[in-house]
Amino acid sequence: MSETYDVTESLDVKGQSCPMPVVKSKQATDDLSEGEVLEVVATDSGSMSDIEGWANTTDGVELLDQAESEEAGEAVFKHYVRKTE
Repeated sequence: MSETYDVTESLDVKGQSCPMPVVKSKQATDDLSEGEVLEVVATDSGSMSDIEGWANTTDGVELLDQAESEEAGEAVFKHYVRKTE
């Protein structure tokens, strides 16, 4: 279980596969102010490595945490990204 973040915006990309979770995460973080947190909710297991890779190679964003859970028998992946500049 991940710690609780003060989530500014939540982005639902369930059912979408690579590269859409990353593309939509980038668009959503572009709209945030510095210090705000985006929660990304995905069902694509590849989003774990994709969003981590994107955050690690992108200036101005920081991956705070990732969590995997199950909702209605389906794996759900949550990513918490902070805009840092």
